[in-house]
Amino acid sequence: MLRLTRLLPWWWPPPAAAFPVKNLGLRKVASGVSSPGSASPRALNIFDRDLKRKQKNWAARQPEPMKFDYLKEEVGSRIADRVYDVARDFPLALDVGCGRGYIAQHLNKETVGKFFQTDIAENALKNILETEIPTVSVLADEEFLPFRENTFDLVVSSLSLHWVNDLPRALEQIHYVLKPDGVFIGAMFGGDTLYELRCSLQLAETEREGGFSPHISPFTAVSDLGHLLGRAGFTTLTVDTDEIQVNYPGMFELMEDLQGMGESNCAWNRKALLHRDTMLAAAAVYGEMYRNEDGSVPATYQIYYMIGWKYHDSQARPAERGSATVSFGELGKINDLMSQGKKSQ
Repeated sequence: MLRLTRLLPWWWPPPAAAFPVKNLGLRKVASGVSSPGSASPRALNIFDRDLKRKQKNWAARQPEPMKFDYLKEEVGSRIADRVYDVARDFPLALDVGCGRGYIAQHLNKETVGKFFQTDIAENALKNILETEIPTVSVLADEEFLPFRENTFDLVVSSLSLHWVNDLPRALEQIHYVLKPDGVFIGAMFGGDTLYELRCSLQLAETEREGGFSPHISPFTAVSDLGHLLGRAGFTTLTVDTDEIQVNYPGMFELMEDLQGMGESNCAWNRKALLHRDTMLAAAAVYGEMYRNEDGSVPATYQIYYMIGWKYHDSQARPAERGSATVSFGELGKINDLMSQGKKSQ
């Protein structure tokens, strides 16, 4: 588990200008961004996507957006490390839900030839971080990618897919635009994210108001993630979890940073407001239950990392059922056979 302390602003290089969209690999669609409040017909409409777009645009317009980038920078660098672990280069790559470009800046042009970066927030695309890789910015929704089939060698996504209403559809879209033998590497928040804040708000609201409402958005369970990737068509799956713990001066500083990240709750069933005394009680509960020795309070972010490949005939495949020539029962005798061989020598 990595521990960070949020005390001072984090400073990064100046943003690069967004490039115009060209016709490379684009499908004929009216717009890559869904209409306000729209969702796939089969999806549960859990999140207000129009509100999430406004939240991300507001965060990108702040005078010092890099002050709140520390978490997305860290996870973006870990995604880049996983890209480098794949022993090949990628002529054409796509970042789904790129924000201000937290992955591309950690990659080099020897590994990625050209990078398409998509997001629902136009202000984030206008303030893309500088990178040595040629980039193209595309305003598009994660559930409605405006690209043709078999376009990209690599698709990445960092801390964006937890806000989509139809995660299976989003994964199918990613699989669709990947070339055969292409790889998807992604990260999203897990179910234990901000459990300290969730518990504190629930206890305070129950005590002050006689019940509680959901103030932390629902997250996907890790047990479901592998199934969703396989259902979307991915093979050779890898799913692992990690935790990043950040220390804050108090609960209100944590909530300020979540707003600055564009990560405020946008669920339809969220409560419009919390009473002042309930918020103060929640901050007191947070400090009483979780305070560190130095007076700061921790916030835990659980991260799911996933890797999936699009099928190609060249990929290694498991042997057919029943083709084994040695049974598992005989494997237990290997040590005996090896010891007998040493004695005979």
